[in-house]
Amino acid sequence: MIVLFQVIRKYTKTNIRNEAIFKVAELIAYAMFINLFLLGAEVFKEYYSNTIHLAPMQYLYQGLKGHSDLVPYIWTATFFNVTAFILFLIPQTRENFVTLNIGCVLIFIGVYIEKGMGLVIPGLVPDVLGGIYEYSPTGIEILLTIGIWATGLFVYTMLLRVAIPILNGDFHVGADGVTPIIGDDRFIVRRKGFVSGIADDDADGEARA
Repeated sequence: MIVLFQVIRKYTKTNIRNEAIFKVAELIAYAMFINLFLLGAEVFKEYYSNTIHLAPMQYLYQGLKGHSDLVPYIWTATFFNVTAFILFLIPQTRENFVTLNIGCVLIFIGVYIEKGMGLVIPGLVPDVLGGIYEYSPTGIEILLTIGIWATGLFVYTMLLRVAIPILNGDFHVGADGVTPIIGDDRFIVRRKGFVSGIADDDADGEARA
């Protein structure tokens, strides 16, 4: 959301103040604290009780019986999450857009790994018979994930192309009562001389009408 806010205010007329972005970052810092606190409580509980239910946690963080494919992933996620939390916690780094954006990227990657591979897979290891089946994402799975995210971002972009002009009051119907006109020249225009796919001369004529 923080990165999107920066993109939206750069390429559209929508005015999003720094204070609003920094407040969202502050809320994310609180959320990351809760996330890390609950993770630490879960790790402490499992290792302190030292029961058979410790096996999934050991498999995830230490490896179990020579199986350790997920260990690099979860430690990378933990490092990213802790680093991002520190960046968002300190006001000087939270209100610096370079470190703020770095923290956003770290949170996205860290939480995605932790809540994906670190949450689902260890719950099935070991299985009911004590067997351990290793898993690492394949190239096809990675490409499929990228495709899903790309599709979602494409749909979101298309929605923004309509929602933002409406919010700014730049979306209206042409003189013929049918043709939609989007006048946000910072967001829609990509070729000089065209506004929303309509030549400037035509747009001027409709405006005069």
